[in-house]
Amino acid sequence: MLKQMSLKGSFSLCGKGLHTGLSLTVTFNPAPENHGYKIQRIDLDGMPVIEAVAENVIDTQRGTVLGKGDVRVSTVEHGLAALYAMGIDNCLIQVNGPEFPILDGSAALYINKIKEVGVEELNAPKDWYIIRHKIEVKDEATGSCITILPDEEFSLTAMCSFNSKFVNSQFATLDKIDDFAEEIAPARTFVFVRDIEPLLKANLIKGGDLDNAIVIYEKQTTQERLDQLADFLKVPHMDATKLGYIQHKPLVWENECTRHKLLDIIGDMALIGKPIKGRIIATRPGHTINNKFARQMRREIRKHEIQAPIYDPNDAPIMDNIRIRELLPHRYPMQLVDKVIALGATSIVGVKNITANEPFFQGHFPQEPVMPGVLQIEAMAQCGGLLVLNTVEEPERWSTYFLKIDDVKFRQKVVPGDTLLFKVDLLAPVRHGISSMKGYVFVGDHVVSEATFTAQIVKNK
Repeated sequence: MLKQMSLKGSFSLCGKGLHTGLSLTVTFNPAPENHGYKIQRIDLDGMPVIEAVAENVIDTQRGTVLGKGDVRVSTVEHGLAALYAMGIDNCLIQVNGPEFPILDGSAALYINKIKEVGVEELNAPKDWYIIRHKIEVKDEATGSCITILPDEEFSLTAMCSFNSKFVNSQFATLDKIDDFAEEIAPARTFVFVRDIEPLLKANLIKGGDLDNAIVIYEKQTTQERLDQLADFLKVPHMDATKLGYIQHKPLVWENECTRHKLLDIIGDMALIGKPIKGRIIATRPGHTINNKFARQMRREIRKHEIQAPIYDPNDAPIMDNIRIRELLPHRYPMQLVDKVIALGATSIVGVKNITANEPFFQGHFPQEPVMPGVLQIEAMAQCGGLLVLNTVEEPERWSTYFLKIDDVKFRQKVVPGDTLLFKVDLLAPVRHGISSMKGYVFVGDHVVSEATFTAQIVKNK
């Protein structure tokens, strides 16, 4: 089982803000398990903290802006993309101004610093959200669309179309997040010359220059206007009749602009709050559609806060019913686990197929067969017993007994034809034969019941 990760130590990066032009320092610090990403404005009274989640995005014009009350922090996406891609789940980010420094317009410097300080494993398990079905968000006005499909890993494809002969139609793909550092992180942000004047009038990009952005001159303007822009960018005057890229460094890749779009998507997906297993396909992406999609994902996660284990009936069981009878003393009609399909040091997944021939349906109830809730709890406990017995020698010589049951909830009926999945996790190491466990019962993707229980294993005389 993969564990949550944090930084081994702190690191800082300094530079100017893209939009404010201010001299800024951002510091990334280790954080405890289940902390998530949080951003602290250390230059303000009380040093307020903003949780880095999609609902706190207040603006998506030329970057992602997080806000809480009057406090805001912009241009956060490159730093968050680096954290997410490097598998870091928990980080406190401190910044001494209203935005992160733009640095070189990419995520490369963040990646280098993370590699330099290193990462460390925490005790809590990594809380993946696994995509089970297609989820899609569209913007009919712009033609933007983001779709996510089931996949074993996190992967992305972006397809972009610009009104430009230099960056017309491009696509970029990241099949493995491990390739982010080499294939995506160095991709720089970009801007069209035609957009620079409106951005300046909006009091933005005061810190923009050819060291932190690719500038694309693709629509001829007057020599006077181009000279004014060259003075702003602090570069020599150029011939207004020659179109093309204006930059100090050549393109890293022909599709660098679309690779940067992938970088932005990952940074905006970091605001979902959980690492994702699924494949994103983005058409004409931008921060606005990215944020709409991240918000939709957070709604999906709230609806399925506890995800059902993946069950493939074609896979051979870890324990079949014969092995279960060797470990548990239960027999008909009280053996309530048919097989075990996953078993780890602290968790177990079991299966029970509910048929119309279950003996308890004779009295519960003849005209409306419903599995008693107490038997669902008993089945969870039997799974937990198999988990605990797996840690002792000669497990067939031990029995498991309830000591306490808490926090029981029943959410929907269990009826003939249902296949129950039991997921039971140890809440603490077994001590003196006593274990505390949390159990869930699923039918399909839905939790039907849950309970926390304490049990004791006793060696039979």
